[in-house]
Amino acid sequence: MSDKLNISCIQADLAWENIDQNLKYFEQKFQSLPSESEIVILPEMFTTGFSMNSTRLAEPMDGKTFQWMKNQAKRINKIILGSAILKENGNFYNRCITMFPNGEYYTYDKGHLFRMEKEDQGYTKGESKTIFKHNGWRICTLICYDLRFPVWSRNRNDYDMLIYIASWPESRREVWNTLLKARAIENQAYVVGVNRIGKDGEEITYSGDTVIINPKGQIIKKATDYKEEVINAELSLDELNLFREKFPVFLDADDFKLL
Repeated sequence: MSDKLNISCIQADLAWENIDQNLKYFEQKFQSLPSESEIVILPEMFTTGFSMNSTRLAEPMDGKTFQWMKNQAKRINKIILGSAILKENGNFYNRCITMFPNGEYYTYDKGHLFRMEKEDQGYTKGESKTIFKHNGWRICTLICYDLRFPVWSRNRNDYDMLIYIASWPESRREVWNTLLKARAIENQAYVVGVNRIGKDGEEITYSGDTVIINPKGQIIKKATDYKEEVINAELSLDELNLFREKFPVFLDADDFKLL
């Protein structure tokens, strides 16, 4: 168990629907990561960009991207986290994989599919959140559109850090920046938002706004807008727990059930 947690977030310009090129790109980016970094976070659909061509681009669960994540996590001795288009039992998923250096992994299927781009027509939605543990930290992984739904994101005193990986467009960047802070404040947790930059094959522009926020809603580190960049931060579990003890909002939280 460790009080400190070092994370790295890669804000990238993704090659449209080009798995091999994106894997090569991130492999190069890994070379510049600080040695102390423990978790490396990549954007949503980091191998293809936010594509609705699930039938053509989907890989099997144990396919190229999965094997690449497994090999790279072992090689750099860090946890790697990001989502890709995967097919399982005849269904297509926008699935986040969290890969540990020892080959252990966790998956999370995006719970809220973005109907305005018809994501709900090409993918199957997830039914539950995923929380994994690392050195005493409890970490929840969510994807993009999930950010708009506070009940889904609600901390039931079961996580310390909330990660959103995204392909969030420039046109709604104010919403992204506002809601990330809100999620940190209302859940008394660190919140990390990792978004892409550039323009995709649908001519949608992304500004990045990758950010690491503390439980008080204050920005710890923010990437430069519209720029490829890796940001790093060291987080403290002791500081989080002390804040929760002094200001125990969760003790007065409303109870609820997800139906």
